[in-house]
Amino acid sequence: MTKTAYTDTYTRFAIGLHWLMALALIANLVLGLSMADLPRSPQKLQLFAWHKWAGMTLLALVTLRLLWRITHPVPHALPNTPAWQARAANFVHFGLYLLMFAIPLSGWLMSSAGGFQVVYLGILPLPDLVGKNKALFESLKEIHETLNYAMLALVIAHAAAALKHHWLDRDPTLARMLPWLARTNRH
Repeated sequence: MTKTAYTDTYTRFAIGLHWLMALALIANLVLGLSMADLPRSPQKLQLFAWHKWAGMTLLALVTLRLLWRITHPVPHALPNTPAWQARAANFVHFGLYLLMFAIPLSGWLMSSAGGFQVVYLGILPLPDLVGKNKALFESLKEIHETLNYAMLALVIAHAAAALKHHWLDRDPTLARMLPWLARTNRH
């Protein structure tokens, strides 16, 4: 039996990577927001280190994810999907990928401009991307924060669309990323 557009799902690897990255991205966003206004302390420095490690890990994972996506086509849009929804989904996915690269890179650039070298997992020093520059640091800090809020908005839109498809449209869009939903909804 051949698969139809209705039964196509992502590969197990793509699904696992999607959810791993989603959880890590949300955790790192929460960490970043919660540590920003803490008073200077050894604990805050440790939180910043963890935030940077997570950011660099996410940068590596999104690179892997993009390579996987390029070499493994995604399922086709469901039949009867309005063209505007397909365009909106493509826009959001493109934006998410763009931000998943831009955010850790802006953080790395910001750390470099601030004179704070990124040392991955406390053992692998990464090269500074720019020289120390206070004005550039401040600009990159604003850019990094703005990009994170843009990411938050796109993640909310992405999740809301998936839930809309599941609860209102009652179509298998969400089941493509949660295959157990397809199994539990069979009659």
